[in-house]
Amino acid sequence: MSRNEEGLQALGKKTEYRSDYAPEVLETFVNKHPGNDYWVRFNCPEFTSLCPITGQPDFAEIRISYIPDVKMVESKSLKLYLFSFRNHGDFHEDCVNKIMKDLIALMDPKYIEVTGLFTPRGGISIYPFANYGRPGTRYEQMAHERFLRHDM
Repeated sequence: MSRNEEGLQALGKKTEYRSDYAPEVLETFVNKHPGNDYWVRFNCPEFTSLCPITGQPDFAEIRISYIPDVKMVESKSLKLYLFSFRNHGDFHEDCVNKIMKDLIALMDPKYIEVTGLFTPRGGISIYPFANYGRPGTRYEQMAHERFLRHDM
C-alpha cells in the first residue's frame, strides 16, 4: 500500500504554505516496525518564527529525534507545520515545547526530544531543549537520564 493510500493529504500534492501556526497540517502513517526501537531524526535548518514582543524574525535549526511506536510523522506535513511558525509570535522556549507537545499528541511516541538552535540576537544565542518519555515505561527513565546529561 502506498502512503497516499493511507490517507495522507499533503504528500504528492501542490504545497500550500500556511500563514500562521497550523498543527492541523500534521499527518501520520503507520510504523511498519513497531516492535523495534529505532531513532528517527529530522533537522529543519531554516526554521523561522517571530519575537512576540518586537515582531522581529528569529532564525533557528530545529532538531527533532524520536523513537516511534505505532504512528510516525509524515515528513512533508512536518515541514509544512514547522514553516507555519514563520509568522507566529512565540519565545524560543515556547516554540520548542509547542513542537514537542504537538508531536506527542499526534504520534504518541515512545520517546521524543526537540532542540532549537536559535541564531544570536543582541549577542546571545538560545538553545532550548525539551524531551519526553512515555510515562510508566523505560522511556520515562530514559528521558530523565538524557535530560540530566543534556549538554547545552
